[in-house]
Amino acid sequence: MDHLLGLLRVRVVKGINLAIRDVRTSDPYVVLKMGKQKLKTRVMKKNVNPEWNEDLTFSIADPTLPIKLTVYDKDTFSQDDKMGEVEFSIQPFVDAVRMNLESNPSGTIIRTMEPTPENCLCAESHIMWLDGKVIQDFCLRLKNVECGEVELQLQWISLPGSRSW
Repeated sequence: MDHLLGLLRVRVVKGINLAIRDVRTSDPYVVLKMGKQKLKTRVMKKNVNPEWNEDLTFSIADPTLPIKLTVYDKDTFSQDDKMGEVEFSIQPFVDAVRMNLESNPSGTIIRTMEPTPENCLCAESHIMWLDGKVIQDFCLRLKNVECGEVELQLQWISLPGSRSW
């Protein structure tokens, strides 16, 4: 593995209007993949608007790798059903982390991301300097499914001695 730059905490906040894959509901969970790393949330039973509020942490060595998010419906007797997917880049976020922001007041907007078909953002999103941390809250529209969105928050965790970029 290359030199570790830091850790990226991805908070999977909630799902909104997720697809129904069981009789009248679904049992969703989220899988995040970045390179060879794979993380997943717990299953939320019978809920198409689940609130996970779950933190998943990636080790970042190559910030050019995208994160692929897939929502699944947990099934007991058959293969889990896909409930949509989306891929997003962390490059704009990592570029913000690389800036010297310590002198900025808390709440400073570093960059505004506009929704495009490529980034799947549901609405405008801000990368912010907040309480000494770089944070981004955003909502992604799932692809390859009839409906559904997932709210996420990114936060950078610096490692001691890792500011060598």
